[in-house]
Amino acid sequence: MSIDEKVDIVDENCNFIKVALKKDAHTEGLLHKCVIAQVVDSKNRWLLVKQAPDRQDAGQYVSPMGGHVSAGEDDIDALKRETLEELGLKDFKYEFMGKVIYNREVIGRKENHYFIMYKVFSDEKPVLNHEVESCRYFTVDELKKELKDHPKDFGEAFHFVVKEFHPHLL
Repeated sequence: MSIDEKVDIVDENCNFIKVALKKDAHTEGLLHKCVIAQVVDSKNRWLLVKQAPDRQDAGQYVSPMGGHVSAGEDDIDALKRETLEELGLKDFKYEFMGKVIYNREVIGRKENHYFIMYKVFSDEKPVLNHEVESCRYFTVDELKKELKDHPKDFGEAFHFVVKEFHPHLL
C-alpha cells in the first residue's frame, strides 16, 4: 500500500468514521486499521523478521506480517493480501487473536493503528520482500530466552504484541 492509498478511519470501537489518505492518517494521527499476524509452523516455531533499515523497527525482530487495511477492504481479505505480499504465503490457516489500539510516533509519522491480530499457521517457505533484511524461526523457549536476555533485538511493536496477545512469552 502506498501513501496515496486510502484507509478507513475508525473510532476506538473500530467503527467506520470516514475514508482518508494513508499519508494523512499518519500525519494527523488518525486511527486506522492494520492486520498483524504471527506465523507459526507445524513444529510450533515462530517466524520473525528483522526489519530493513528504512522501516519503523529497523534491524529488530517483529511479527512477520503487518499491513494496512485498505478503505472498504474486509479484514480477512487484507490478511490474505498482506500475507502474500510480505511473505509469499498462499496456503495457510489463521486464527483471530483480537484487536487493540497501538499508538506511537516513529520515523516522522503518527502511527495510530487499530491492530487486528491473527496467528497464521503455515509450513510454506517465506519469500521476503524489501521491507525485511532476514528472518528466523524461534522455538517458544528460544523466544522466551531471547526476549528476556536481548530485549533490544526485538522491535517496540513486537514487545507490544507479546504483552497484549502472548504474555506467556514474558
